[in-house]
Amino acid sequence: MFSGGSYDDVSRWLRNFLTVHAKREDPRMEVALDTGGDLEGQAYRARVRFTERLSEPIMLEYREVADNRGTLAWCAALAARARELARSLRTAGSARDARAR
Repeated sequence: MFSGGSYDDVSRWLRNFLTVHAKREDPRMEVALDTGGDLEGQAYRARVRFTERLSEPIMLEYREVADNRGTLAWCAALAARARELARSLRTAGSARDARAR
């Protein structure tokens, strides 16, 4: 693994990383990564999307991601967060779908 990188490089890495781990819970999961506006060059707001539902956001500072994306423990913790968000979306959808029947 590696650390550092430009804001755009880190953005691409973060989107791919979160998507891979969310899809481990369900292949239909997607990640919405907001990098514009007041966040540009400074931070990221990531949400997991499942059908029409969005998770609560994960806020990450650019420098934190750039400095730690080469650290196994940090990546493992971020992967666990992405999977938990995906799991909670899938579970919430299942409960809602069951009530609708």
